[in-house]
Amino acid sequence: MKNIVTTLVLSSVLLFSSCQSDFLDLDPLDVQTEAAYFKTPADFKAASNDFYNKMVSWKAINSSNIYNFMDFGTDLTSLAQEEGRGNIVATNSDIYWTNPYKYIRANNILLKAAENYSGDKTAIAQYVAAAKFFRAWHHFFLLKRFGGVPIVTTVIDVNSEVLYGKRSSRYEVMKQILKDLSEAIPDLPVEQNISAADKGHLSKWAAEAFKARVLLYEATWEKYVGVSTDGDGVTTGAGSAEAASNTTAYLQEAIALVKDVISNGGYELWNYNSVLNNMSMCYLFNLEDSGSNPAGLDKSTNKEFILYNKYDYGLLQGGINLSHTVASRLAPSRKFMDMFLCTDGLPVDKSPLFQGYVHVQDEYKNRDYRLTSYFVDIATDAVPAQGAIKLLGPGGDSGSGYANRKFRSYKYGTYRAANTESPDYPQLRLAEVYLIYAEALYELNGAITDAELNQSINLIRGRAGLPALTNAFVAANNMNMLNEIRRERAIELFGENTRFDDLKRWGIAEETLNEPILGSVIQGTDYEGNSTIYKPALYPYGEMAVATGKGSLRALLLDPTANRNFQRKHYLFPIPLTQIQLNGKLVQNPSY
Repeated sequence: MKNIVTTLVLSSVLLFSSCQSDFLDLDPLDVQTEAAYFKTPADFKAASNDFYNKMVSWKAINSSNIYNFMDFGTDLTSLAQEEGRGNIVATNSDIYWTNPYKYIRANNILLKAAENYSGDKTAIAQYVAAAKFFRAWHHFFLLKRFGGVPIVTTVIDVNSEVLYGKRSSRYEVMKQILKDLSEAIPDLPVEQNISAADKGHLSKWAAEAFKARVLLYEATWEKYVGVSTDGDGVTTGAGSAEAASNTTAYLQEAIALVKDVISNGGYELWNYNSVLNNMSMCYLFNLEDSGSNPAGLDKSTNKEFILYNKYDYGLLQGGINLSHTVASRLAPSRKFMDMFLCTDGLPVDKSPLFQGYVHVQDEYKNRDYRLTSYFVDIATDAVPAQGAIKLLGPGGDSGSGYANRKFRSYKYGTYRAANTESPDYPQLRLAEVYLIYAEALYELNGAITDAELNQSINLIRGRAGLPALTNAFVAANNMNMLNEIRRERAIELFGENTRFDDLKRWGIAEETLNEPILGSVIQGTDYEGNSTIYKPALYPYGEMAVATGKGSLRALLLDPTANRNFQRKHYLFPIPLTQIQLNGKLVQNPSY
């Protein structure tokens, strides 16, 4: 951790204004002394603006890579990735350890300056709140990745005992995160009071929504996982009584917070199905200017994103090969394709509307709008024609029979050139708030009312062309309400850095991630025996019988169970070895 104190990250980049100069790097603050810099509220604002850049998003910052955080290689995708296989080993360094501590140092520098500020402290309260929010954001990032970690709330120097002390328990880290968020929320503006030039800055509602995310995560982790994974997570407050108390209290607070966001935030689901051929969930994620969709809608129409990184085609492009990369790496697995409900609200194995797999276009018919929004040809908004998809080996856009288009940046009529994509990156959006509400209610009460469903996930289902979910419908069709809530989360938040976290906090990652990964159904389809569109020799693992919407059928086997060895230890990443060498009191996570 010594490298925490050797780097000062305070470059000021104003991403959140409308004029071009606001997107340019200003003189870095680390060329000035802290005391010389923080003289006016404008100085605090400029310093806090840079905090937004340090959330991992499209543009790489300090070697971060968004492709580490789009859930590539989960059970929902067809292209295997090492994390999903359990191929994680301890390495000497990890930028996702060092970077958050650099950013926390910058947060603490602003907070220290605020303590010494002699001017009107109400004029800088918003920026102090932002510093506390982002300190919580980065501690939460560390908690999810490593478990209990050293807590840093001061500007430490080389003699600080924090550098050479033990890891705090996950309970202590969580308490610090919640404390920072609780202190930040009252001093952040409501969305409606943020000026047009400052859109994208933190609002009270964004902080409340994030705190609700944190509370749900920790409540379910403590309920289903406990401290079985943490190398030093048992030093404080690991008793079952505290964990049970935390779970109940955390769920109750999460519910209260999201109710406030839903009732007062002024956010709306981006639903333009009537002018987008029911493809809102395609165009929301490549929304740039009026040319990015056939209805001429631009970013000003988007009231769904609550916290996001702003990009602009002319001023600040994403700078990554987004469109070409996500096509194959987020191509869906057989399991995920079959998770999408039919338009009667029933799963494919229960619905008379499901058309099967004989022709490549059949399984897209009478289905959740998100299926076609994510996985059909964006140029035509049409399901694939018979024979259009060829199975010519794993790894390509059609290697599994499917290609993803969620996040594929698009200038209507042609794809954006590589590295020029510039849709905003959603860190938090209203749909997730609805999902938090439904899940927290069910986890707290073991039930959810129809009225509560109508206030939450039924709004999402409505955009997806699905009927309302009710308790009577679940009972009549021998379904499970918690599974349906989790299904909605998996589908709605696909590729948004939630699936690995969800499988872990539910305590089912070992079971789920060791399942074989399959692609298109072959048996009884146009592919079978047709060498012009399917070349079996190109698939090293052949085919495997799998339960489908039409019974047990052979499908492409893309990654067998033999390749997968995800274990409980993989719920957390290992502490970088160099950090343990520098501080012998750091305890490595179990079994690394």
